[in-house]
Amino acid sequence: MAQTTPHHRARTPFLSRPGVRRALPFVLITAVALIFIFENRAHVEIRLLIPLVTMPLWGALLIAWGLGMLACVVTVRRRSHRHSRQ
Repeated sequence: MAQTTPHHRARTPFLSRPGVRRALPFVLITAVALIFIFENRAHVEIRLLIPLVTMPLWGALLIAWGLGMLACVVTVRRRSHRHSRQ
């Protein structure tokens, strides 16, 4: 029988690895979102409850995207903690 050495082990293809499969949609969506955000450079007026703020649209979109990412991280973290206790 032939012995397998660490150099002869079958390697999983890069796109089949679980970490890559989980990160790939995030990377693609982030790239498209950032392109969309930085293409919108006009100044807009945004009402924040009472004050009226004039700022570039890309800044408002970037803040909204960042808050969405933060909400996603918090949700995933809470879900993983809930499942690890059971």
